[in-house]
Amino acid sequence: MAKFQVISRVDAFVDYVAEIEADDPHSAASIAYSGDADVIWRRQRVTEFDARRIATLDEHGEEIESTALGKF
Repeated sequence: MAKFQVISRVDAFVDYVAEIEADDPHSAASIAYSGDADVIWRRQRVTEFDARRIATLDEHGEEIESTALGKF
């Protein structure tokens, strides 16, 4: 029996949280959005959705489209 590499891709959000000093909530969001290097993000949770895709990979690591199952 042959062996194949199969990829499972699941749609998800990854939440990160940072504590930011600011004058108000809007300023805090603006500082976070600016990409300031002083902001330290920590991973909080991963929220997965129903969308998922399974496919077999070829010898180059590319998906073989005809083997794809699932929905996106």
